Amino acid sequence: MSISAAQASRFYREIILHQQVWGIRDSGGFPAPFNGDGERSMPFWSLQSRAEKVVSSVAAYRAFEVEAIPLAVWRTRWIDGLDRDGILVGLNWSGVRATGYDIQPREVRAGLEAIE
Repeated sequence: MSISAAQASRFYREIILHQQVWGIRDSGGFPAPFNGDGERSMPFWSLQSRAEKVVSSVAAYRAFEVEAIPLAVWRTRWIDGLDRDGILVGLNWSGVRATGYDIQPREVRAGLEAIE
């Protein structure tokens, strides 16, 4: 299993277990920066502590607040909206530049269904 696949698997297991996804937002909303491939990606985390670590350690996100999103809402409104808007889903970004595994919303949907 690749590191990316292992990250995705952990992400799915944790959000199913806790029935929540964590995002970050500021007065302008939820960030969807361009990734290294020039595609927009919106980051989400499987645990509050993971999102808080990025906010506290990455200068670009220090003004953001961590926000819980119920899994049922995220699966329908968020995933469908991101798919419609052509925005990737960033899974558990980390590190000094807050980067990680970015995948298509439909792949997230399939990954969740495969774990349940």
